[in-house]
Amino acid sequence: MAFSADELRVLRRALAIALHPAPLQDEDVQDCLRLADTVDEAVREAGRLRAFLLDDLARYREALPGSLSGYVELLRDALAAGYDPGADDLAALRALRRNPAAAELLARCQVLAERSVRARLARVSQATASTAPSVSRARLLALPGGRAAADEPKPKPPAPAERPVPKPSEVFPPRRRPVPPPPPEERVAG
Repeated sequence: MAFSADELRVLRRALAIALHPAPLQDEDVQDCLRLADTVDEAVREAGRLRAFLLDDLARYREALPGSLSGYVELLRDALAAGYDPGADDLAALRALRRNPAAAELLARCQVLAERSVRARLARVSQATASTAPSVSRARLLALPGGRAAADEPKPKPPAPAERPVPKPSEVFPPRRRPVPPPPPEERVAG
């Protein structure tokens, strides 16, 4: 995002006011509000552009292998913009790995996808650790199926729900016999 000289002047003034609070003039307030609107519009436009590029990437992916060069170029641009490759991207690149550009991109996407998954798992484990009460981890060390599991009686599986067995006539209704066509009328030669 680039700011004009006027916008930078307003931003500098707003930061100075934030660091050293002072009464604001109406003009300063209006300038800050206009700058905030401009920044909000730029963020919305960036979101629209990202959605368009991701839709375009999906269209190229669906048209593979005929759109290989365009897909590879769009995927590179998306990765440079911070896109995390999805399962569809990895599957498409695996199918095209005979192409050197696709093979190189597949290796890069696998690393990025693995990094993304690890980051999501770390966030989830941090979130659950911060919300869960402190619990002793000793009981988590025993895995089901070990020696302790052999000593315990095995629970009986739940009985399946009783359903009446349908009669064959309910499953296969009786066939209706075809009605024979009426006999042809005899012609009298006269």
